[in-house]
Amino acid sequence: MVPTVAWLSALAAGVVCAVVVQRLCFPYFWTDVWFLLKVIRYGARLERFQLTSSVRTVLDRFVAQAERIPDKPFVIYEGAVHTYRDVERRSNRLAHVFLDALALRKGDCVALLMSNEPDFLCVWFGLAKVGCSVAFLNTNIKSKSLLHCFNSCGAKTLIVGSDLVECVDGLLSALREDHIQVWAVRSPSEGARVPTLLDKVEWASDRPLPAALRATSSLKTPTLYIFTSGTTGLPKAAVITHLQSLKAAAGFWAFGGTKDDVVYIPLPLYHSAASLIGVGGTIELGATCVLKKKFSASMFWTDCREHGVTIFQYIGELCRYLCNQPKTELDKVHKVRLGVGNGLRQDVWQEFHRRFGNIKMCEVYGSTEGNLCFMNHIGKIGTVGRSNFMYKLLFKYDLVKYDIEKDEPVKDQRGFCQRVNRGETGLLLSKVSASSPFFGYAGSKQLTEKKLMRNVFRKGDAYFNTGDLMTEDHEGFICFRDRVGDTFRWKGENVATTEVTESLGLVDFIQEVNVYGVEIPRHEGRAGMAAMILRPGLTFDGRKLFEHVMRELPAYARPLFVRLQEVMEITGTFKQQKFHLVQSGFNPSAVSDSLYVLDYQQKSYIPLTDTIYHSIHAGQRKL
Repeated sequence: MVPTVAWLSALAAGVVCAVVVQRLCFPYFWTDVWFLLKVIRYGARLERFQLTSSVRTVLDRFVAQAERIPDKPFVIYEGAVHTYRDVERRSNRLAHVFLDALALRKGDCVALLMSNEPDFLCVWFGLAKVGCSVAFLNTNIKSKSLLHCFNSCGAKTLIVGSDLVECVDGLLSALREDHIQVWAVRSPSEGARVPTLLDKVEWASDRPLPAALRATSSLKTPTLYIFTSGTTGLPKAAVITHLQSLKAAAGFWAFGGTKDDVVYIPLPLYHSAASLIGVGGTIELGATCVLKKKFSASMFWTDCREHGVTIFQYIGELCRYLCNQPKTELDKVHKVRLGVGNGLRQDVWQEFHRRFGNIKMCEVYGSTEGNLCFMNHIGKIGTVGRSNFMYKLLFKYDLVKYDIEKDEPVKDQRGFCQRVNRGETGLLLSKVSASSPFFGYAGSKQLTEKKLMRNVFRKGDAYFNTGDLMTEDHEGFICFRDRVGDTFRWKGENVATTEVTESLGLVDFIQEVNVYGVEIPRHEGRAGMAAMILRPGLTFDGRKLFEHVMRELPAYARPLFVRLQEVMEITGTFKQQKFHLVQSGFNPSAVSDSLYVLDYQQKSYIPLTDTIYHSIHAGQRKL
C-alpha cells in the first residue's frame, strides 16, 4: 500500500511539474494545438474534395444553408432584413435572366461593378449558379484602368450597379467596340443608354437551376478575379480558385465564430477581405452579417449596438478612425468580442483596447493572390501571426536576408538566398508546391512570373515573394516590419516606415501620419519625411515633436521633414498612398501644404522656408 501511495504521489508531483514547466516555457502550447487541429481538420475536408473530385463550393454551402435555415437573417442592410431564402430566390431569378436574356453560359467571365448592397451578393451568386466566373471591379477605377481590366480577365459582359451607371457612360462606345455587353441593375428609365435587369428579374422564375451548371470537379478551378489596387501600375487580376475561397471562408470559424454571431462588414465587397472572409465566413457559420454601403466611424458603434454585432472586420486604418471619434459613456457598451482583419498598428491596438474594451483582435496576414496565411489566434498585440514547428510542417516559408540599398535579397557564393536568425528582419518567401500553389494573375504570365523567385535555396525550387519584411521572435510570433520599397536607408541604416509611424502616432496632437523617404542632392539614401494630419482643436507643436523623436527614435530614423495635410490620400481599402508624396518631395515652392524641418540648434521643427530649402539643396546645411 505504501509503495502505491508513494508512486501516486510521485506521479502527481510529476504532472504538476510538467504543467508548471509547460506554462512557463511553452505558455501557448495547448492553444496552438487546438487551433492547428482545427486547421488540419478543415484541410482534411478540402483534401477529401480533391480525392473524390466532388467539390463542395462556398456557393454549395450557401444553397445548403438556405435549405436548412431559410428564415434566418443572412444580410441586414440599411435596416432591411434579407433572409437566406430571400437571397437564394433572388439569385435564382437573376440566374435565369443571365441564362435566358443575356445568353451567358458556363465558363463565361462576367465583370461586376457594384457598390456594397444585397444585390451585389444576388448577382454574384446568380452568375455562379450559371457557372460563370466573376471579376470584381474596384468602384474607384477610371477609364483606362477599367478597359484594361476586361483585357486581363477576358470578360465580355459588364454588370453595373444603379449608382455607378453614369461612371461608365463615357466608356460605352469603347466597350461596345470590344463587343462587351453592359447591363444595369436598375429598372428602365427614360433616355437610358444601358439595358436594365430588374424589369426582367420581376418576371423570372425563382426555381433552382440544375446543380450541374455550377458544379466543378477541381478545387483549382477559377471562380473569381479580384483586382489589386494598381497604385504602382495598372490593376492586376488575381486568380481566385475554389480552394482559396473555401480557405478564406473558414477564417471566422477558425477564430471561434459560431452560428449565433452577427458579423459587421464595412469594407468594400470587391475586396477579398469583405467578400471571401466576410461573406464567405458568414455563410460557413450560418450566421448573419450587417452590410454597410460605406464605412462610417460615427455610426460604427451605434450600428453594433442596434444589431447586436459580435464580430467586425477591419483593414488598414479603420480602427484608428474609431479611436479618433469623440469619447462617450457608451464606448464599452456593446457585444463585440472579436475583430478580424489586418494592418492594425500597435499603438492603435492599445488605444482601441483602452477605449472599447478587451475585444480580441485577430490579425490575418496574407495577400489576395498569395499562397501563405498567418493567423494571430492568440491575439497578442503587435503581431500578425503565430508560428511553431507544427505550423512549419504544414506551411513552408522562410525569412531571407535583404539588402535595402540594393533592393534585392542577399545571396551567398553559390547564388542562393540566406536565412535570417530568429529575431532578425528578413524578406518573407513562401514555397510554391502542390499543397501551397500560386495561381498568379489572369492574362499575364509575365506578371505571375515576376512574383516568383526561383532557385532560392536549391536549383529548381520556387517561392512566392510577398514583398514584406517580417520578423519572427523567439516565441514564434510573426511581426510585420515594412513593405519592400517603403523601408529606406539613411546614414547607413535601414529605416522602417511602419515603426516610425507607430512612434509618431503616440504624439498627442497627431491624428494620422504617413512616413516615407525623399531624395536629397549630395546625400546617399533617402531622408525621412512625415505627412501628418492634426487632431481637431490641436495645433502643431514643433518643440514637443522634437523632444519626442529625440527621446524615442535613433538619429537616422528621425523624420527630417514634416508636411501638414488636411486630408490623407488613401486607397478604397484605407491603405495610405505614398507615391505622390514621395514624388512631390519637400520643395516649399512646389508644395502648397505647410512644411517643417528638423532643427537641432533651435531644438524644434521649424518652418521650411525657400532659403532653408536652397541651402539644403546646395549642401550648405548640415543634416
